[in-house]
Amino acid sequence: MDEADFLATYDAAAYPRPALAVDLVLLGLRHGRPAALLVQRDQHPHAGRWALPGGFVRLDEALDAAAARVLREKAGIAGAHVEQLYTFGAVARDPRMRIVTVAYLALLTEAAFADALERAPRLRAATIAVPWAGEAGGPVAVLAAEGPARGGSLTLAFDHADILALAVLRLRGKLDHSDVGFGLLPERFTLRQLQDVHEAIRGVPLNKPAFRRRMLDRGWLEPTGAREAGTSFRPAELYRFQRAR
Repeated sequence: MDEADFLATYDAAAYPRPALAVDLVLLGLRHGRPAALLVQRDQHPHAGRWALPGGFVRLDEALDAAAARVLREKAGIAGAHVEQLYTFGAVARDPRMRIVTVAYLALLTEAAFADALERAPRLRAATIAVPWAGEAGGPVAVLAAEGPARGGSLTLAFDHADILALAVLRLRGKLDHSDVGFGLLPERFTLRQLQDVHEAIRGVPLNKPAFRRRMLDRGWLEPTGAREAGTSFRPAELYRFQRAR
């Protein structure tokens, strides 16, 4: 039997097929803290709970294409950079059936975060409160970032709180030796804005002179020759990210 004959007689129903989904961590900064965009579920299971934007992968669809489709359809965002974060496959993570999800991470600037809230009325901003220091890892609390319930705890569906916790842990692990933090900044930014990003993700204040010296010494920052506008004090110099040569 050659391969063509084998495939012609192959019984795909001989093995159980778990469903495959993608879930998106759309992460930015809100009120100086890490925040994610969530949607409130209006159907069972976990009706009324909050969840990451997600959806099932179609049989004729690649994983990255599915993530881009969910990003476009549920968050109104097209063209944002998303990358795989982790695959979550606990047997009982979904009460409906065996569903494996591939989590994706997208870092949003403040403007892109606000724009997504306007484009997709079902989305809500949620602050991620991280109780552990450094890269210890562990559970996080998810709090309402806006409205009368601001600061109140939100109950998440499925294992989405675990997905958010891993996203923060991954960011903390990469922040100091990669360019990941620049994904949360506009094209032109001040050194103060850059430090705000690092402090928000790390959850600790940083020494201003030491931080700025370290960033400048890495060769990642290119002066633009411009200064920020609309300030009541001496405007700070604006920089842009450049890959170290």
